[in-house]
Amino acid sequence: MATHIETIESLASSALGAPPDRIELLPQSGSDRRYYRIYHGDQTLIGTYNLNLKENDTFLYFSRHFHAQGLPVPAVVAVNEAGNAYLQTDLGSESLLNKLEELGYTDHVKGLFAASLTCLAQLQVKGHEGLDYSRCITAKEFGKQAILSDLLYFKYYFLDALQQPYDKQAMIDDFEALATYLTHTEYKFFMFRDFQSRNIIINNDRPYFIDYQGGMRGAPQYDAASMIWQARADLPDAWKQDLLEHYMQALEEVLQHKIDRGIFVSQYYGYVLIRLLQVLGAYGFRGLFERKAQFLSSIPLALRNLKWFIEHRPLAIHVPEFKRMLNVLVSDEIIARFDPPKANDDTPLVVHVSSFSFKKNGYPEDESENGGGFVFDMRGILNPGRVDEYKQLTGRDKEVMDYLEQKTRMPEFLNSVWDLVDITVEEYIKRGFSKLMINFGCTGGQHRSVYAAEQTARHLRNKYRVKTVVQHLNADNWVR
Repeated sequence: MATHIETIESLASSALGAPPDRIELLPQSGSDRRYYRIYHGDQTLIGTYNLNLKENDTFLYFSRHFHAQGLPVPAVVAVNEAGNAYLQTDLGSESLLNKLEELGYTDHVKGLFAASLTCLAQLQVKGHEGLDYSRCITAKEFGKQAILSDLLYFKYYFLDALQQPYDKQAMIDDFEALATYLTHTEYKFFMFRDFQSRNIIINNDRPYFIDYQGGMRGAPQYDAASMIWQARADLPDAWKQDLLEHYMQALEEVLQHKIDRGIFVSQYYGYVLIRLLQVLGAYGFRGLFERKAQFLSSIPLALRNLKWFIEHRPLAIHVPEFKRMLNVLVSDEIIARFDPPKANDDTPLVVHVSSFSFKKNGYPEDESENGGGFVFDMRGILNPGRVDEYKQLTGRDKEVMDYLEQKTRMPEFLNSVWDLVDITVEEYIKRGFSKLMINFGCTGGQHRSVYAAEQTARHLRNKYRVKTVVQHLNADNWVR
């Protein structure tokens, strides 16, 4: 059976008429899809491998339909016979979120957000024309049942995980009332469903859209709310107001008539709340259940976003139990549960992270006053050093990193390691300790232990901003 990359390479060779020069695995997002950048001369394409054939079919149908309407989406280049791989034009690698993180809250970045909302209005209305919604992945329309589904998703994967007492029947009744209120919307067009700055590629200061396969027919306010209130973007309140005004004007221009802005804004804020809760459900599922660190770290941002919203944008309908639990969720106690202590310039803690070889070095010694630290045995993970093409590489080389992330249980192993290590790091920061050792050993001290040490140091810097020192004790003996 062909591997993911072999499948992509075969499809690319057929489409290009010759084997590509090289194929690069791109970082994985929250889904199970695998993305590759394919290089051929001065041309690049994006290859996608996905076993969810229904999802592929929907994305390809939407892409062809939108592209034919002149909307800013990638063009489909080729699809393999099995339907599990396809190629599309390469729009670039710099997202709107990248631009925001690189340039900050500048007028230029604000203009890119505004341009993206202008294109969104065009996609929603023009993309809606002639679209066959029976091709959607799940629901054809974001109506009452879909809204309830989002609310229940939040309930099961986030609210219930907190183990806070509440009246479950009263909560369901409030969910029903909120879903009914939002169902009665004047406008329904194509709804992107996951419209956020990470899914907007900026190329020559023009926005292009990706990852719209979850789209369906629905209220246009939902997409605007998704981007303007994205937790990771954390846009200033003044921007939120200006961008909403810009979006309503862009929508009126593409509709060629005025909208009732009072009703539109009232329902917009209802969809803001639905989106904030749906995101918390997603973070809960990916973080609390799948234990993916990047989603756990986003929970405090999402809770603070929700806190600001409920303090400044009260709901227009009577949902007492729901409102009570929202106030519990955004309490300092709950936010602190997900907001770990951060090191600062005065924090004495330095975490020493090492890789070593059981055969050649043995356990590193902690010569500090109290001694101790962690030692993890990596020999239960498949060894890339047994693969000829990786023998002269290390756990810092991309090819080895891809192997460990895709073909072994390394991600699962490290998530378990971090569950243990994080407890100690947090306590050491709070208590003013100065040293912690974390050691990873494997047979040769070149691949698995090196990767684990590098990734653990990166995890601790990102999550706690703590000082780290990385040492590879067997570096002098690495196979060259």
